[in-house]
Amino acid sequence: MQNSCFQVISLSAESATADAYNNHPIAAVNDHEVRISVIPEPCRWHCHPDSDESFLALEGGLFIDFDDQTVELQPGHMITVRRGVRHRTRPVGKRSVNLTFERAGARSEALL
Repeated sequence: MQNSCFQVISLSAESATADAYNNHPIAAVNDHEVRISVIPEPCRWHCHPDSDESFLALEGGLFIDFDDQTVELQPGHMITVRRGVRHRTRPVGKRSVNLTFERAGARSEALL
């Protein structure tokens, strides 16, 4: 028996983008959303003043730069950045694919 309430999401199809940055929601979980990000270059420094943000590296690895350190995530590794913490992401190599988990509608503030 099939239930039409279920939707299977293909991560490979969702990340099959060209060489440009792409970050879009793929699922909702209660009051949070799951986003998939394809990152071919460093992103801008920013923070989320009203939500934690968790990263799960899927492909290529991900650097997360903080003011005082850099964390490297290899595929299968995960980290949570607490709300208000200044950070930026950049790929390990030419391209990174990762999932992010944050509260739906979370604000993102660009920082220098």
